[in-house]
Amino acid sequence: MWGHPGKIAITGFLTRGRMGSFADAIALAAVTRGTPSTAAVRQYQSRGGVSANIEQEITSNLGAFIRAGWADGNVEPFEFTDIDRTAAAGLTVSGKLWARPDDTVGVAGVINGISGVHQAYFNAGGLGILVGDGQLPHPGLEQIIEAYYSYALSSAMKVSFDYQFIANPGYNTDRGPVNVFAGRFHAAF
Repeated sequence: MWGHPGKIAITGFLTRGRMGSFADAIALAAVTRGTPSTAAVRQYQSRGGVSANIEQEITSNLGAFIRAGWADGNVEPFEFTDIDRTAAAGLTVSGKLWARPDDTVGVAGVINGISGVHQAYFNAGGLGILVGDGQLPHPGLEQIIEAYYSYALSSAMKVSFDYQFIANPGYNTDRGPVNVFAGRFHAAF
């Protein structure tokens, strides 16, 4: 667009394996008066999903992206983490603007969500692949704002500094916000 490079990618996945459904885990826990566990109701089944990604250079120094994804929220995830739907957008700026052509600064926003039955499973005490703390009485969207600076030590080595502000971590409006600081070193040979 506008004479600048860009790309669009649409991907899908289908995970096949022994996975438990959240509704089955909740139903079994109601009968046994226990805590729901997808491990107790696992059977061979599928979990599918789809995502779309648009990346576009706006000027030679400014780029943007938009991403969205959806996955079946009825079955426990194994692909990444407890996310059934997500949307993200962001901008990157080249260091050419301040005489550091190999540097990059970026900012992005992300909104993640889970299905109603996934929320009910967590609220009943169920644990996910990375989420779950005994109850989820006030579920909400997980909201993240991230900013980073990638500093080029040379053309083959970079160090990055990253900051994330996370509201409603783990889909729990009673938690957070959380501030996360990270660093990364990358060397290419």
